[in-house]
Amino acid sequence: MGAIYRREIGAFFTSSIAYVFLAVFDIICGFFFTMDNLASSSVNLAGVFSTMFIISIFLIPILTMRLFSEEKKQKTEQGLLTAPVSLTGIVLGKYFAALTIFLIAVSIGFLYGVILSIFGTMAWMTLFSNFLAIVLVGGAFIAVGLFVSSLTENQIAAAVGAMVCLLLFFLVDLLAARLSSVTWLQNILYDLSFYTRYYEFTCGIFNLSSVLFFISVAVLFNFFTVRVFEKRRWS
Repeated sequence: MGAIYRREIGAFFTSSIAYVFLAVFDIICGFFFTMDNLASSSVNLAGVFSTMFIISIFLIPILTMRLFSEEKKQKTEQGLLTAPVSLTGIVLGKYFAALTIFLIAVSIGFLYGVILSIFGTMAWMTLFSNFLAIVLVGGAFIAVGLFVSSLTENQIAAAVGAMVCLLLFFLVDLLAARLSSVTWLQNILYDLSFYTRYYEFTCGIFNLSSVLFFISVAVLFNFFTVRVFEKRRWS
């Protein structure tokens, strides 16, 4: 897994994907930080982290789109599958490489905290709660993007497919709101809502069930990706 991880980290930076992802992500976050915090003299970073959630839906698919689709397109997939590395190691190596790039991007939140602490009292525990939340969400989103990338050799199709999946996860709340007459179904949808669980953290509420939910989604989609390649290896 370590060799795959190092290979993918190098590929991210040699292909400029990491630079583009980091630049776009942090420029957008910087804009909202300036408008929501610096311009209004607020130390509440909940708005900035909520923005991170939204832009992750559109940018994480760009980060994950090439991870497997490129291997298939360049005909290097078979070499990867026959390498002396387990399929789980291959998937997790690529997964943690993408997660590392994402962690670098969202770590700018701590810089914002340092800046705001100069002008006022910073609620560091709330900041850590927000950071944990976006990392958990990012981990789940990356697993979904990785799975979609394993299904096609077209990087654009992988990116669009992942965006559609993540948007559907986000729109669960809107669907649930329209089902007020069907309480049991509405409750199920809210339990499956990514944003509702994420929003709790932005308010400083630590919910263990939400932590387990995001970890479970990441584990589940990484498992699906492994199964895709198990089937492909023996076909």
